Amino acid sequence: MEVKDANFALLCKYEVFQLLTDQKEQPGKNKHSSGQQNLNTITYETLKYISKTPCRHQSPEIVREFLTAWKSHKLTKAEKFQLVNHRPPTAVEIQLMVEESEEQLTEEQVEALLLTVTSILPAGPEAQEKKAHSNEVAVEEEDPA
Repeated sequence: MEVKDANFALLCKYEVFQLLTDQKEQPGKNKHSSGQQNLNTITYETLKYISKTPCRHQSPEIVREFLTAWKSHKLTKAEKFQLVNHRPPTAVEIQLMVEESEEQLTEEQVEALLLTVTSILPAGPEAQEKKAHSNEVAVEEEDPA
C-alpha cells in the first residue's frame, strides 16, 4: 500500500454523508467485482447509519456557522466536530465531549454552547417527534374535557 497524498483533514458526518451520496449517484461506478461489492456494502451500511443521525439535516452553511460561532474558544478541532456530529442536547453531554471541560469552560460558556448547538444545529426527526409528542401530552393534561 502506498500513500499518494499525505494531506488529510477531519470530516464531519455530514461531509461523509454527502461524499458517499454523491459517489452512489455516479453512473458506471457500480461494477460487480468482489472488491466493489464489499465497498458497496460498506457504503450502504454507512449511509444507513448516518441517515438516522441529525447530521443528515445539516448543510455546509450550518456547519460553517457553528464552527465560526465557536472559533474564538479554545476547543480542539476534534471536540468541535464531536459537537457537530452528535449535537448534544444537555450540558452533561457537552462536558463529556470536551476534554477537561471544567478547566476549559465556565458554566456560562457551557450554557452558551448548549444554546448555540440547539439553535444552529438541526435536530433529527426523532427529536422533533418527541417534542411534538410531549406537546400533545401537555395539551391533553391541560384540557381534561
